[in-house]
Amino acid sequence: MSLWSEHVTAALLGTERRPVPALPEAPAEGGDPAGRLLDQAAVLAVRRRAGRRPQAGAEPVAPAPQEEVPAVPPAAGRRLARILGGEQIRVLPEWLEAAARHGYRVPSRLLPELLEKGRTDRVLRPAIAAAAGRRGVWLALQNTDWAYLVGAGEDPGGGTDVWETGTRQQRVAHLTRLRGTDPAAARAALRETWSREPAPDRAAYLATFERGLSAADEEFLEEALEDRGKDVRQLASDLLARLPGSAYGRRMAVRARGCLRPETRTVRERRQTWIMVVPPRVHDEDLARDGVPFHPTGSFAPGRRAGGPVGTRAAWLREILARTPLATWTELFGLPPLEIVCLPVGGGAEAGDGAAGAGADADRRGARDVHIGWARAALRQRDAAWARALLKGGVVVDEPEALADLLAVLPGNERDARAADLIGWVEGPRDLLGVLDRVPGPWTGELADAVVATIGLAAERSSRWHEHTFIQLCRLAERRLSPDAVAALEPQAGTGTGGTAAEAAAGRARAELIDTLRFRHEMLKELAQ
Repeated sequence: MSLWSEHVTAALLGTERRPVPALPEAPAEGGDPAGRLLDQAAVLAVRRRAGRRPQAGAEPVAPAPQEEVPAVPPAAGRRLARILGGEQIRVLPEWLEAAARHGYRVPSRLLPELLEKGRTDRVLRPAIAAAAGRRGVWLALQNTDWAYLVGAGEDPGGGTDVWETGTRQQRVAHLTRLRGTDPAAARAALRETWSREPAPDRAAYLATFERGLSAADEEFLEEALEDRGKDVRQLASDLLARLPGSAYGRRMAVRARGCLRPETRTVRERRQTWIMVVPPRVHDEDLARDGVPFHPTGSFAPGRRAGGPVGTRAAWLREILARTPLATWTELFGLPPLEIVCLPVGGGAEAGDGAAGAGADADRRGARDVHIGWARAALRQRDAAWARALLKGGVVVDEPEALADLLAVLPGNERDARAADLIGWVEGPRDLLGVLDRVPGPWTGELADAVVATIGLAAERSSRWHEHTFIQLCRLAERRLSPDAVAALEPQAGTGTGGTAAEAAAGRARAELIDTLRFRHEMLKELAQ
């Protein structure tokens, strides 16, 4: 009987009935017999695999490529091991991003555990791709569970033949790289195989056009509007909406000017320009072809409440405005963006229908629809002037998250101040959390001061915050608040706590926030070496 068979028999009968077989390289006695049996079985398994001969004709695995960037300093590597082991796991994305930003990569020994984290957490994948290095992509090619990295990381190899012979992930990676260096060649390669690709693959390949998007792509994208795949058509319309001067933009501008028109009114003996709103009444095939669905997300039958589902016509209006070049409005009104967003708005879906909600309430709802449409357009077109105007103009938006998304469009040196202003006028803890969730970190300056002040006020007994909501705020601040803010939080640590279970939970949440900020401070200092 072989040594492996002896171990299998001992495992089946149990170590009480069959002694653990002796293994020369393992201690003969001591410790738990069952544990010793498993340890020895692991040693034997590795020995058997290492000694197995490859099958005849099998191609050897290509060696891992040489790394071009250094691994993180030893202290940072040890901290990553602690994070992967479960200590402060929520800061893992920041560790990876900071490592890549400082020109480091993950130590090779930690790559398998890190790649396994990315298998179950899609949010981590871009950060893993940035810091995994060339060996990380090489490992991903050996394990289909880690194939997600191939489309986002370094060149996995294969040369120009990868477009003809590679997997879907490899082909996406190939197109993505080619769009960055030669968009015309990428477009030509996709056009050649387009009719033979399955619809999900066509959508994945078309998404690479976000990189290097230009007027040269317009003809191909217009053709894709006729595609039989719904996701393909939607992607094509979204990409066309970002192209300045496109025929798609001109079509949307014609529709939008039919929905919004300037009108001069005299109010309190003063002449004013108003924006009169007439939402579209008909949804035709041309509108559907250009990416406006019959029931856009969030739409519902009329009879909505403020902040709830919107009427179908109002939803069409928002979609049309979101896809219309913003230059349409500066040309129509002859004013800069900030003055346009401050113009009074009249009409809306209810007013147009002659419903009982006509009047001031309908004007307010019409203004909300217009401003949300403009906010979505500013985000899609990455227009900082319009984003700044909408954030400053005191617009009527019942969805503050739509404005929070615009912070990413502003220059970095403006974001904190505008975000602090935004959270200053949102109503209620849940709206505040919805806004902050969309504000990227690190939160510094005026925004950090505002968040620290909010945490202090929320911890007081008179606060309207519930325990769960307060804990959510602290969890969000753990990841995004600048570690420098710990000095302002520490004096609060003994305040606002009482004898109730909710107050004790709030105190623990704040203490954990302070611990995490200290951990992040040390982490970032190690990576900056």
